[in-house]
This record gives sequence, structure tokens and C-alpha cells, in this order.
Amino acid sequence: MRAPALLPALAVAALLGGVAGGLARLGLTPFGHGAWLGRAAEMHGALMICGFLASVIALERAVALKQRWAFAVPLLSGGAGLLLLAGQRDMAAGLGVMASLGFIGVNVQILRRQCVAHTLLLMAGALCWLVGNLAFALQRPGFDALPWWFALLVLTIAAERLEMTRMMRRRPAAEMLLYGVLALLLIGAAVSGALYGAALAALAAWLLRHDIARRTVRAEGLSRYMAVCLLGGYGWLAVTGLAWTATSLGWPARDAALHALGLGFVFSMVMGHAPVILPAIAGIKLLYGRWFYAPLVLLHLSLLLRLGPGHASMALRALGGVLNMAALAFFIATLLGAALLWRARKQSR
Repeated sequence: MRAPALLPALAVAALLGGVAGGLARLGLTPFGHGAWLGRAAEMHGALMICGFLASVIALERAVALKQRWAFAVPLLSGGAGLLLLAGQRDMAAGLGVMASLGFIGVNVQILRRQCVAHTLLLMAGALCWLVGNLAFALQRPGFDALPWWFALLVLTIAAERLEMTRMMRRRPAAEMLLYGVLALLLIGAAVSGALYGAALAALAAWLLRHDIARRTVRAEGLSRYMAVCLLGGYGWLAVTGLAWTATSLGWPARDAALHALGLGFVFSMVMGHAPVILPAIAGIKLLYGRWFYAPLVLLHLSLLLRLGPGHASMALRALGGVLNMAALAFFIATLLGAALLWRARKQSR
């Protein structure tokens, strides 16, 4: 079952708003100075995580479930993104809570079909999204949405990697260690930033040690590209763990904590999985080529600039941020080009 065209459009609108808001936070306003831009800057995290990434995850899950009602979830979360840009925070928060409740329902249906370790982790991620959306709606001191929102993404990725590596020979203790690390992550989200950071670093170590990407990086073509994306992302996850812990101890590492996780880890996963997920969601075939590496390299180099020299220079941080956004735009252009090349090749046969 293909997704209605409106749903990807809503997710892309949230992405564009989040990108504009991110640039505005760095003091750059290439999209003008309207009131919407101030709202985009204030709601940058909500737009990127809930409006875009969570909507894409919910869209993928709805396509897999093949039930029309499940498409209401990305409709609600995407609509919430538009409301945030329009300045309707309370209405957006309400839609976000409704979306996460619907997403839990979607995962209940998935569990009824297949109740195994990775689908249980997917359900845990859905519950984290609900907690984060409740925190966003209630706005109570000490009840921060960001750790819970990021937990949705981290648990979803961990679940997908666990599913992909289920055929690998692994000691039972290794899998139990993963569950222990993820349990610490959830405890940290509730009570301790230092514990949250430590759990992220431990998860990075687990993935680097046990993920099948260690083997497939020696393959060719798309398999190698995906492995490079994954291994690079795990490196940024380790950086995130250190930076998140440092931030909780009062060190000025918040930018590194948030963007090593959101850009370095999560978007590396997006770049790695998009050539497989996009055809499944939209029915679009892609012609893979080595040019896929170009936006990936730009993403990592720009993030190194932003979080390295940019830590001491606002100008370099802003340059790194611009190049971050350029890497995302370059990747979207790469996907569009790959789709056009596939169509051209098919028509020439």
C-alpha cells in the first residue's frame, strides 16, 4: 500500500521549517524575517524530530501495516508541524499527543502479528514519543521532551538493527546487554542526563561491536554504502554520549550533544536506509551509484567543522550549520537524480 502524497509533503514542510529555524538560531536568515521564522527557530527540535522524522517513521509503519487508519498518525504529526509554524503551539501539542497515541495503536497491531524482541523495542519507542509529547504539552519544569523524543529515534534504530542482525551468531549475553543499555537510557531520560549520555555511549559501543555493518562494509555497491553510513553514525553516537554527559555536568557541550545525535547519528541512518525505505514507502525506484557518498561525506565534514573549530568560533559554527543543511539538500537532490536515472534507464530498454 502506497502512502497518500499529502503525507510526505507535510513531513517535507516540517523539514524545511526546521532547517530554516536551525539557520535562524545560528544568526542566518536567508528566508526573510517573518514571524514564522522566529517560531521555526523556537520549535526547531519539535519540527525536525516530531514533524519530520517521527512522521516518516509513522508513514513507514503505516505502509507496512497496510491499514488505512494507520495513515492518520503521520497526518496528525505532520499537521502539528504546520500548526507550530503558524504559532498554534497548544493545538499542535494536542495533535502530537493524539499522533503518539495512534502510533501506539499501530504498534499494538504489529505486535499482534509478530511479538518478538525488535517489535517490542519499536513499541517502547512509541511509548517514548508519547511521553515526550506529553512533556511538550504540559511544559512542566524538569519534564524535558527532548530526551524522550530522541529515545523514540534511538530505540527505533536499535530495533531495526537488531532485526537486521538476528541471523548473526551472538552470545545470549550480548542481547541481554543491549536490553540493559536501553533500559538505562530510559531511566536516564527520566532522572539523569549523565546516565542518558552514558547509555548512548554504551549503545554506540554495542552497535560497533555487534552490528552486521562490520561485515558488509567489505562488500560492494549499496551494501557497502549502507555500512559506511551506519558505522559513521555509530561514531557520532559515541560522541553524543560524551557530550550529553558533559552537558549534564555543566560543560558547554549542548550543541555537540544535540547535533552529533540528530545530524551525525540519526541522519547518517536516514542516508543509509533511504535507498531501501523510499521505494517501499513511495514506490519510487532508485539507481544507486557512488555519487551517494558525496552528501554523506559533506554531512560528516560539516559536522566536524561545526562541533570542532566551530565550538570556539561562531562564524565557523554558522558555516558548519550552513554546510549541514547543504548536505541534507544535496542528499535530497541525489535521491531525485537517482529516481530520474532509474526511470531513464527503464525507458531506454
